[in-house]
Amino acid sequence: MIQSRLTNVSTLTFDLFGTVLDLAGSLTPHIDRFLSNKNTAIDGISFWAQWRNRQRLEQYQDTILGMGHSGYLTVCKYAFLYTLRANKIEFTYPEIEKFMEVWQELNPFDDAVAGLNRLKEKYSLVGLSNGEPWYLEHLANDRIKFEFNNIISVEAAGYFKPHPGVYRKAAQILGTEPSELMMVASHSFDIMGARACGYRAAYVDRYDLPVEETPHQPDVIVNDFNQLADYLLQGVMPTDASELMRKEE
Repeated sequence: MIQSRLTNVSTLTFDLFGTVLDLAGSLTPHIDRFLSNKNTAIDGISFWAQWRNRQRLEQYQDTILGMGHSGYLTVCKYAFLYTLRANKIEFTYPEIEKFMEVWQELNPFDDAVAGLNRLKEKYSLVGLSNGEPWYLEHLANDRIKFEFNNIISVEAAGYFKPHPGVYRKAAQILGTEPSELMMVASHSFDIMGARACGYRAAYVDRYDLPVEETPHQPDVIVNDFNQLADYLLQGVMPTDASELMRKEE
C-alpha cells in the first residue's frame, strides 16, 4: 500500500537532464570523436565525468554569487572550456561552438519514456529543469517526444536548482500546494531541495549513488521509471532497489 503521506500527490515534477535524458550515453560518443583529434590520453567517459562535475560547480557559483540563471547551455559550454584547459587540450572557439550543437541531440532513457506514458494515467506530469524554456520545449517535443502537462524552466525563478526559489516558483505557477507535488530526479541534491520546500520526492538511483546526509530524504528510491510506476500506480514496493529512506512521522 502506498504510504499515506503520498495520497495527496497529484503532480509529478521531473528533472530532465540525467533523469529523463541519458546525458552520458548521448554525449560520450561525441566526446570520443572530439578527443580523437587531440593529443590527449583521456577518454570520453573520464572527460564526461570531469565536465559534468564542473558544470554543476558553474551552476552553484551562479547561485552563490547572485548572478541569476545565466543559461544551462552557457554553463555547459563554460564547463567544457574549463575541462579542456584542465586537461591541457588545445581548441579553437569555432570548434567549441560546433561541438556544443550535440546538446540538441540528447536521447531519453527507454524506461523514462515507458514510465511517463504509464504515469500520465493518474498524474499531471511536469518538466521542472535547469534548461532554457525554448531548449526544454525542444527536448520534450523532438527528443523525448512526450507531451508534458507543463514545462517549467528554472529561468522563471532566476536560479539553478536546488535553490528553494525554483521549487516555490513552480508550485506558484502550477497553483498547487508543495505537498501535492512529487519531485522525480536522479540527483540527490534535487531531491533534497524539493523536500526542503515541502515536496514529496522519488529518487531514481540511476548512478548507484547515495542520497545526501540530510533530514530531507526521498519518500522512495527506485532503480528506474518502471519501478516508480509500479510503486505509484500499483503500490508495488521496489525489490531490487533501496527501500524507503524516510520513516513515517
